[in-house]
Amino acid sequence: MSSPVGTRLETNNVAGEAQVSPSLLQLALRRLWRDRLSMAAIGMLLFLTLLCFGAPVINFLTGTNSRNIVADSFLPPLTPGHILGTDDIGRDHLARLLEAGQVSLSIGFLAALMALAIGVTVGLLSGFIGGHLDDGVIWFITTLNSIPLLFIILLIAAFLSPNATTLILALGLFGWTGTARLVRGEAIALREREFIISARASGAGNLRLMFAHVLPNQLSIILINLAIDIGIIILVEATLSFLGFGVQPPQPTWGNMLTESRSFMYYGPHLVFWPGFLIFVTVLCLYVLGDGLRDAFDPTTID
Repeated sequence: MSSPVGTRLETNNVAGEAQVSPSLLQLALRRLWRDRLSMAAIGMLLFLTLLCFGAPVINFLTGTNSRNIVADSFLPPLTPGHILGTDDIGRDHLARLLEAGQVSLSIGFLAALMALAIGVTVGLLSGFIGGHLDDGVIWFITTLNSIPLLFIILLIAAFLSPNATTLILALGLFGWTGTARLVRGEAIALREREFIISARASGAGNLRLMFAHVLPNQLSIILINLAIDIGIIILVEATLSFLGFGVQPPQPTWGNMLTESRSFMYYGPHLVFWPGFLIFVTVLCLYVLGDGLRDAFDPTTID
């Protein structure tokens, strides 16, 4: 027969094990760490980001500049002093790619964060509060979605000077509807769960319920949607540059560099390859990361 002390020790051990059980976030991070493809995507994105935003240091070390004519035009890659060659007027191609990366990545990240902030706030309020507010939000989202986003951006670019700030504001202010609908649907499902009812019975107000209980349970959806939206916005920027409504030269972006280089396919194929390759790799890594986050936060996954 076990002694009371032994029983207490066993109970304490069980309680201790319950206290140290990992949370969903810890489990997700552990699964993500074991996902080699997702970690490779994260590493590539960090490498490209550090490389682009470290352009001033790289330019200082290599003695190049993205705006000045430094050599003959159409020099091929691996030319001494110009690792990726030069463009059609003799500017260093690597320096311009790095500066363009700063603009393209900034547009993608900032516009996606703006759309995320608006979409999460609107979707959370609409789904949790419901009633006439939810009806009005759904009507507005349906109306806004009936107009193609590209058409709205083209109209804005026609009246305003198309630059990085204009694109960030346009994509952020009109690209939040998908996030709002996702967050709204989850908020409707969560507001009737037992832990929400219990928190409300203990005196928690709507704001506390929404931002302390409902919102943290949507972290996986928000992160996945953010990764995918950044990739979509980078592609939209390249599309707008192709149509002539993107960021205008001499400010380089990967999109307008790719558009400008079409005329020099024969003389400088490297001018076409590198901007397109960087867009492809960046968007692919973001989509891979989004897929990895979805698997990592899946509660049905068995470790």
